Amino acid sequence: MEIDAIKDLAGRIREQVAKGIIGQSETVDLMLTALFSAGHVLLEGPPGTAKTLLTQCFSAAIKLDFGRIQFTPDLMPGDVLGTNLFNFSTNEFTLTKGPIFTDILLADEINRTPPKTQAALLEAMQERKVTIDGDTYPLNPRFTVIATQNPIEQQGTYPLPEAQLDRFLFKHVLAYPTHEEELAIVSGHGNRTGMKTANAFGVEAAVTAEELQDAVDSVSQVRVQDDIVAYIVDIIRATRETPALSVGASPRAAAALAAASRARAALDGRDYVVPDDVKYLALPALRHRVILSPAAEIEGRTTDETLIDIIEQTAAPR
Repeated sequence: MEIDAIKDLAGRIREQVAKGIIGQSETVDLMLTALFSAGHVLLEGPPGTAKTLLTQCFSAAIKLDFGRIQFTPDLMPGDVLGTNLFNFSTNEFTLTKGPIFTDILLADEINRTPPKTQAALLEAMQERKVTIDGDTYPLNPRFTVIATQNPIEQQGTYPLPEAQLDRFLFKHVLAYPTHEEELAIVSGHGNRTGMKTANAFGVEAAVTAEELQDAVDSVSQVRVQDDIVAYIVDIIRATRETPALSVGASPRAAAALAAASRARAALDGRDYVVPDDVKYLALPALRHRVILSPAAEIEGRTTDETLIDIIEQTAAPR
C-alpha cells in the first residue's frame, strides 16, 4: 500500500469515530499510531470522558471484534484467559475461551485487579498468544489492549507493576473537553442517561481486514535515518542519567518509540521519520516507563515536567 493511501485510510477511520465521539482527536491519533505499530494503549482519565465509547467506535471503524473486561478485585486469571472444563458426555476437557480471545480488548479499570490477574495479560500483549494448562493458543495479529484507569479513586486499586506498564506503547492522559466540545456533547448525548453504542451512532467499517494488514506492512517500510535513531537513543539514555529519575527508560522503550514514529510518519503521508514525530510521541511513550526520584518528588516535580525538560534539552538533528 502506498503511504498516501495510509493517510487517506486513517482519515476515513477518524471520520467514522467522530460520528460518536466529540473531540479526543489526540487520543484517536495515538490509538491509530498504536494500531499501525502493533502497540497497546493505557488511557488515564476521570470517569465520564467517553473512554469506553471511544474504544467501541474505534473497533467498529476498523471492523475488528470488540471485547470488554471489567476488572474487579476478585477477578481471577481464568476469568480473563478461559479454562478447561470437563465434558462428562465425551469424557474430555474442553476449552471455554475467556474474553481475551478478541481483537480489541478494553481492560476497564485495569488497576482494580490484583497483580496476579494483571499478569495474565503479559504473554498476550507481548506475543499475541496465551497459554492455558500447557497448551498455547494464538490470538489475532492485530490484538490490541486498550486499558483504562481512574486517577482520582485510589481506594481498592493496585498500581500496575513495571513489567505490565512496559507492555503499553503509550500512556495517554485524557483531559476534560473544551467548552465548545462540552456544549456539543450535552446537545448530542443529553437526551438520555444511558450510553449509546457505536451502532446507534451509525459508525461503519472504514477499512477491510486486507487493507489494514497492507497498511501495517507498509508502515514497517518507513525510513528512519541514522541521525533520527541516534536522537531517539539520546532521549532514552538521558532518562537514565538525570538525577530527577530513579529509573530511566529501557532499550525496549527506544525500539517502541522508533516503531511508533514510523507509524506517525505514515499517518502524515510520509515515508520517512522527522524529529517532530519523535518529539510528539516521546512523552506518551515514556511517562509510564520511568520513575521519579524521591528528591524530585519532594521538590514537587512531576514525571511529565521532567520528561519535557529532557526532550527539549536533547539536540534534535537538522
